[in-house]
Amino acid sequence: MLRIILFLCLVFWGPVLGGPQTDFHGNMTDQELFWGTDQYDFSVVLPAAGLECFWHFAHRGERFYLSFMVQWVTGVGQDRHLTVTVNAPSSLIMATVDDAKGQINFEAEETGFYQMCFSNFHNRFGTMQVFLSFGVYYDGYQDPAKTKEEEKKKKEEASKDLNNTLSVIEGATHKVENYVFHMFRYYNFGRMRKSADYYLLLSNSQYVTWWSLALSLLIVTSGYLQLLFLKRLFITKSGAEEEKPRC
Repeated sequence: MLRIILFLCLVFWGPVLGGPQTDFHGNMTDQELFWGTDQYDFSVVLPAAGLECFWHFAHRGERFYLSFMVQWVTGVGQDRHLTVTVNAPSSLIMATVDDAKGQINFEAEETGFYQMCFSNFHNRFGTMQVFLSFGVYYDGYQDPAKTKEEEKKKKEEASKDLNNTLSVIEGATHKVENYVFHMFRYYNFGRMRKSADYYLLLSNSQYVTWWSLALSLLIVTSGYLQLLFLKRLFITKSGAEEEKPRC
């Protein structure tokens, strides 16, 4: 009887205690969950007349940036133009660019997920690879959980007129982090240019190789036909009557 009771307890209490966790950060707000400087860089292949969209979270008053560059294009026309559109959480168009490379940087006016769409409608019969680098950065970084405490400390410091060494060190640390972040941004844009130049060099090398092969075959074929034509001029007819050569 005791075994039956233990079995029923495991059956009914097991799924409740060991079920999937739906609230991973129950004690954290959206501001605390998404707050922080971040960046992403990767490549994406757009099909012919294709459209790809990505979303990224940003707070109001902070800086949102996007850098892109077309690395290679296939197809007949090989149009390197790419149409890029950035939309706010309220579906308002924040910026649009129609070029092979570009940079978008603006101050977020709303808090939420911003949409980035990349359209390859210029190439109806060819694909393209695009290198992306996007993210947000915070010039005046403050932890939302410590905002009230810092305000109280600032009031106390203003009244006492004391020099807080720790706050100075913290501010200098955030400035250094911000400078390093911008350095990596420009470094990623340099990587975009280097990769685009590499794929362009590879494409030109293949183009020159195939054209050299085609011209070599054309020269050999034309030489063979000329030799065959000259040889036919010296053909003599065999018969009773002697005839002179044609040439």
